This record gives sequence, C-alpha cells and structure tokens, in this order.
Amino acid sequence: MLITKSDFAVLLRKRGTLIIDGALATELEARGLNLNHALWSGKVLRDQPEVIQQVHVDYYIAGADIAITASYQTSMIGLREHFGLPEAEAVELIKRSVRLAQRARCEAYQSGRIEKTRRLFVAGSVGPYGAYLADGSEYRGDYQRSKEKFKDFHRPRMQALVDAAVCLLAIETMPNMAEIEAVVEMLAEEKIFRDVVAWISVTIKDAEHLSDGTPLEDVLALVRQAPNVVAIGVNCIPTELVEPCLKHLSSLQVPEHEVPLLCYPNSGEVWDAVTKTWSGKQGEGGGLAEQARRWRDAGAKLVGGCCRTGPGDVEVISGALN
Repeated sequence: MLITKSDFAVLLRKRGTLIIDGALATELEARGLNLNHALWSGKVLRDQPEVIQQVHVDYYIAGADIAITASYQTSMIGLREHFGLPEAEAVELIKRSVRLAQRARCEAYQSGRIEKTRRLFVAGSVGPYGAYLADGSEYRGDYQRSKEKFKDFHRPRMQALVDAAVCLLAIETMPNMAEIEAVVEMLAEEKIFRDVVAWISVTIKDAEHLSDGTPLEDVLALVRQAPNVVAIGVNCIPTELVEPCLKHLSSLQVPEHEVPLLCYPNSGEVWDAVTKTWSGKQGEGGGLAEQARRWRDAGAKLVGGCCRTGPGDVEVISGALN
C-alpha cells in the first residue's frame, strides 16, 4: 500500500530515524550464490526467489523498517536482452520482487520477533541507466541520453512496482543529473505516478558533487520543489564520504522546505569495476554503531547499508539509533 508524503513526514517525526535494510546482491553472494551475471540479483529473482525472500525476512527481524526490492537490475531492456523475456513476463518478474518482500514482511510478523504495531515498508528499487550498462558508470555518471530516453527506460519498471503495491519507490544509486531530472519530472507530471512517493539516493564524486560533477546544491534544489519526493541522500558510497556529505547537504537546507536526508553506504570496502573485486576493510573509520550515530547527528533521518553489509550490520545500526 502506498504511503503518502504527509504520512511519511509524521512517521519520521514520531520515530526520529527509520532503518533501511542492507545489501541484497552481496548478501546473496555471502550465502553462496553465484551472481556472475549481467543482472546480478535479477538472476536469483528468476531462479531462486525463495533465497531473496529469506534475506528480506532476516533484515526485517534484524531491525530494518524498510526492505528494498530485488529490482535494481531488472530494467525492461535488460530483462529482454539477457533473459529474452517478452514484456508481459518481464513485468511479472519485476512484480515478483515486490511480492517476495511483502511475503517476507508477513513472515517477519509471524515469527513473533517483531511487534505487530511496528510498521514495516517495502520500497521498490529503481536503479540507474548506468546499472544497465554494467560498466561501473553508476559511479561516474558519464553517459548521455535525452530526458525522454531516460523516461522510457525507467517508466515500465516504475509502473510495475507501483502496480504490485510497493509503499514507495527507492530511486537509488543515481549518478547523473539529467537522469534525476527525468525521473523527478515523471513522478510529478505523469498520472500513473501522481500518488507515488519516492526517495532519491545518489552516488557522489566528492562530498559536494554528484558523480557526474553536478553540485549537490543543484540536486537538493530540484528535489526541494518535487511534490512527491520524501527524502534525498546517498548510497553505495565509501563510508568516509557519508558524514561530510550529510553535513554539506544539511548546510544547504531551507528551514521551511527541509528535505529529510538519508544514507546507506557500503561496508567500507571498495569495489573495482574493472577487476570486479572488493578491497579494503569493513568498518574503517570507527565502529558501525558510532558511525551510524554520527550520520544521524549530521542530519540523516533514514540510515541503512549497501554493498557488503548484512543483517548483522543492520542490527547494529538499529540498536544504535533506536
């Protein structure tokens, strides 16, 4: 069921901080699955959906308020090119990602380890065009398409997620300003998304710039005017950039039009898109609980984890912030 912007604002005021889940693809790898495929977790969504459902269950029980669906890599064009799926079957696979999270929510409640009064949400993941390119460009943003091309790329997946009854959309790992503008326009102007709220989460070049070099001040100004964007922030970035970026965004806020901030960074390890390997250590720069509290103090209202984080990390974050 869709949440409204006003309900979301009330929820944030009551709770203070909402907890987003952790990684999906790298958590599936940690559980022994081979994700050496252009569609990453999309392959597991097709072949072993029950494992994805269990990951969602584990995140909810660990303390996540919001589960993000396994649809990050499931663009219509990607499903056609890599799975050979016709449109109707591609739509059903995207909807499956929502049903898995919804079933996981029910299972988490039934486990007896979560209060029935605690609201749990499902956010439909919408990854960037750069994720479809599968060349690391979601961390560079160095691709160019017209706004209409971006809209045509995103619309079918977004509609499938909404039709499957997500609570909100997670427009995530966005590196490109033109692409962000296209999605924000769709949300504001297209009838099918009129009642849909979303968060916008970006990747960054440094603490003050989007991956494509656009000042974050411009991104925040755009989102501030968007009628159905409920939060702005960063994901899939190094932990050391989170606090300075949040502080920068906080310094740009306009009191009467303040946009809630969010963050769900990587574990502290660094991904090499060329060698397709991780390097570095988890949790560099202080313990995760301490980091999470600093992110909250820097302005984050929603906090979670991205690549190489798991249910244990979400439990630490939840314990630190709740």
